[in-house]
Amino acid sequence: MRGICRDVATAFQFLTRLPLSRVPYDANALSRSAKFFPLVGLLVGVLGSVAYLWFVRHLPAPIAALLTLALFFLATGGLHEDGLADAADAFGGGWNREQILSILKDSRIGTFGALALVVSVGLRLLLLANLPLDRFTAYVISAQVLCRWTSLPLGYAFPTAREPSSASQGARIARQISSGSLAIGSLFTVAIVGYGLRWATWGPLVATVTVTILSGLYYWHRIGGITGDCFGATNQLAEIAVYLCGVWRP
Repeated sequence: MRGICRDVATAFQFLTRLPLSRVPYDANALSRSAKFFPLVGLLVGVLGSVAYLWFVRHLPAPIAALLTLALFFLATGGLHEDGLADAADAFGGGWNREQILSILKDSRIGTFGALALVVSVGLRLLLLANLPLDRFTAYVISAQVLCRWTSLPLGYAFPTAREPSSASQGARIARQISSGSLAIGSLFTVAIVGYGLRWATWGPLVATVTVTILSGLYYWHRIGGITGDCFGATNQLAEIAVYLCGVWRP
């Protein structure tokens, strides 16, 4: 039980900025803790949905959505947004594997990264503001859970694009996710999303799996594997895909 609690704490320490300094962070336990990533999404989604439903009682929906996004950024430290920006710069500006990996190491943001952030934040703001209010909580929680679940299949199926001995966080997950962790994390995810969305579960599930497969194959084709920034980019794409399912009019 103590080991499980440490793994849960590791997942929250890695994916959020919650004050858990009393628990020592064990980077080597990251791949083992990944099965609890969807639970991190559950907490972040609950916080965001509660905040939005309170904001929207007093403010126009776009402003409430912007404040909710700001809360997400504070809770996660912009971890996934940083990955999206770096990946956009690298894959948009690099012509070959070496160039792409070199750009991924550069912490500075370029044109492609800035544009990706503007589109990502703008899309999420508009989508959150237009989600049906009676289904808002279900879709936000589902999006936060599913986007964090994407790290499990990516880490299970694809190797690191860098040297296996690299101390980067991406290398600690790439091809380091066990089948057991994938199964447990997937069960958590399906249970949470299924409970919240009921009959509408299949759309977000299919959209997330599609984004994960296509993005993973793209990374593998361009650089022969994945990096930490790739995990962040897929996370953002999956979150947007779930929100799109929420506003889609059949």
